Amino acid sequence: MTREEILEIVNEKGVKIIRLQFTDIDGALKQVSVPVSEIERVLNDEIMFDGSSIEGFARIEESDMYLKPDSNTFSLIPWEDFKSARIICDVMNSDGTYFEESPRHILKKVVDKAKKMGFEPYAGPEPEFFLFDKKENASDPTYLLDSGSYFDMLPLSRSELARREMVQALEDMGFEVEAAHHEVAPSQHEIDFRYADILTTADRVQTFKLVVKTVAIKHGLHATFMPKPIEGINGSGMHVHISLFKNGRNAFYDPDGEYKLSETFMYFIGGILKHARAITAFTNPTINSYKRLVPGYEAPVNIAWAVGNRSALIRIPQARGKSTRLEYRSPDPSCNAYLAFALILSAGLDGIEKKDLPLKPINKNIFRMTKSQKMINRIKALPEDIEKALNEAKRDKLVVKTIGENAFNTFMKMKTKEWSEFSSAVTNWEIQKYFDLL
Repeated sequence: MTREEILEIVNEKGVKIIRLQFTDIDGALKQVSVPVSEIERVLNDEIMFDGSSIEGFARIEESDMYLKPDSNTFSLIPWEDFKSARIICDVMNSDGTYFEESPRHILKKVVDKAKKMGFEPYAGPEPEFFLFDKKENASDPTYLLDSGSYFDMLPLSRSELARREMVQALEDMGFEVEAAHHEVAPSQHEIDFRYADILTTADRVQTFKLVVKTVAIKHGLHATFMPKPIEGINGSGMHVHISLFKNGRNAFYDPDGEYKLSETFMYFIGGILKHARAITAFTNPTINSYKRLVPGYEAPVNIAWAVGNRSALIRIPQARGKSTRLEYRSPDPSCNAYLAFALILSAGLDGIEKKDLPLKPINKNIFRMTKSQKMINRIKALPEDIEKALNEAKRDKLVVKTIGENAFNTFMKMKTKEWSEFSSAVTNWEIQKYFDLL
């Protein structure tokens, strides 16, 4: 979208507020709002903010930072009667250079590397979430709205009405929604939107979370992207579909290759599997993430790939031709999409550069395999908790290089602190287990 087109829409629609959005290291969406009278300054990259107030962004003596809007992300905001608009921004230093620790910039650098290698990366996510009603039971923040399961239709239920409005809001903001349905767990939902280039998809994940939470509030509900809000039922994942195109053709497809998959695809898979344990700290960045990554709930904990088989970490859907892609199944919606996508892509590109061939695909149900059977097939598991995942990330040079030393250290500091707090916290489980017994 050009500068002139943005100004025309702003004037035609009577926009009053411009919301400039960016993302911090932890994946939280931040915002600076300005009146429409400042639109020229916005488009001239003149809007400043205090970077020292954002975790990991800048020291107090280097706090002046600028927001550089990406005009392609301009969108009117439907729940504000289209009288406000948002633009996703890159974060700039005071000297006009890109801020290296910005998650969006980290992803853009990996995309640039892919392009230098001749590839155009695409991604499509499957984000899941829960809807709860705190009003019904104030003492229980995880009050279930329904007892529905996979694809269940709940006519005129509050969750169905809210999800319908979420889909409409997403489409009003330029999304192509492909499907929306009830998920396998009670009160759990999924909305899938069409794949796009990987940077646009990361932007849309951030927008998606904002839309879902905002519309839920309008309906008196609470939406959460917490991976495992309730013990004993399935958690929420965000499977990510990845493909590479080269000269307008899908680089993963080879009609003469085994499974009709190309050599490039095999190397890409090999790279991801090689770095899978290390990138888990970023694809599954919370303590709660590892309550989802446990056997028994269709959790993708087995580091292997398969054609069609959903028990492997990486699944290859049956579609071929332009639709040839891999599905990376471990990420959850608590992740920072920019960092998670950057690492998945970086690992795959590293595999192409180093010609890392994977082991043979596992087309049996890994969930039913014994430990000895997994050992025979050389199937390892993802880290069991965030501490182990962080230690894996520290040892992987590719992860540190992709994220950048400063941003990596900030992330590690934040997550180590979370683990320390959790380790010293007294949980309800401990009270129930030991209070009367000891």
